[in-house]
Amino acid sequence: MSKATGFHHLPVLYEETLAALAISPGGSFADGTIGGGGHSAGILERLGDAGRLYGIDRDEEALAAARGRLGEDARLQLIKGNFHEVKALLPGIRLDGGLLDLGVSSWQLDSLNRGFSYHAEAALDMRMDQSTGLTAAEWLNSAEEQTIRDALYNYADERWAARIAAVIIQMRQEGPFEKTSDLVRAVDRAIPRAVRQKEEGHPARRTFQAVRIAINDEIAPLAQALEDWLSLIKPGGRLCVISFHSIEDRVVKQTFKRLETGCVCPPRMPVCVCGKKPQLRLPKGYPKAATAREAAENPRARSAKLRVAEKL
Repeated sequence: MSKATGFHHLPVLYEETLAALAISPGGSFADGTIGGGGHSAGILERLGDAGRLYGIDRDEEALAAARGRLGEDARLQLIKGNFHEVKALLPGIRLDGGLLDLGVSSWQLDSLNRGFSYHAEAALDMRMDQSTGLTAAEWLNSAEEQTIRDALYNYADERWAARIAAVIIQMRQEGPFEKTSDLVRAVDRAIPRAVRQKEEGHPARRTFQAVRIAINDEIAPLAQALEDWLSLIKPGGRLCVISFHSIEDRVVKQTFKRLETGCVCPPRMPVCVCGKKPQLRLPKGYPKAATAREAAENPRARSAKLRVAEKL
């Protein structure tokens, strides 16, 4: 289904995330990737009348679904936009906690008209915000071979990146990429059959992931976005981030570690001259992964990691 009424969302690490947010009834919270509103529903259940929740998403259909699920609620404000631009979206707002559920939602993967899935025939779109930017087809039909190769390698650790990029260039000379099946066919041409037969999972999954990340610019702005979110959070408040693959998790881990670090002066210095102060602490017990039961019930939770930073 392509309409928002068909939007379903299985919130990953649901109880763990709500516990980590340490929700105070009168606090102000923001869900920067509200999706179908699964986590936000739990936040609202724990907020009192004086509490506030800001729900952000760049997908108009996700916002419509969240509105349908959460209903009219004076405590809730829905905002269309990219969580990377949180300072512009929440000017002057101070938060007690924030949540970022990174990547693509279950509904977006399953929606037949969005082109995120290699399992369904659809137009190659893959944009999280369908009102702006290049579609996946437009990007594949115009990007240089080196750009495609780098995206496949950097965003999906695809060891066949060079070969897949070369095949994409060859195929688009025969005719433009238009459908998801065109990209699946390119991967099939590039990766030897013997290799494809031995692989666990679909051989095109990494290529689809890399193209999606590239056209939605998911990785490059992430570190700065995390800093911006933390700048809006009050001392003692928490930022919770759920990641689904090693590339984005690495950015979250490294950014949190860097902001946790205080003085960086050489050990031989008798006193600190750098003036660098730690901005957050990392609570013990994280990252958390999905339980075996959750992973069995929702296979897309298998790779999920929850990291938490507490503002100092």
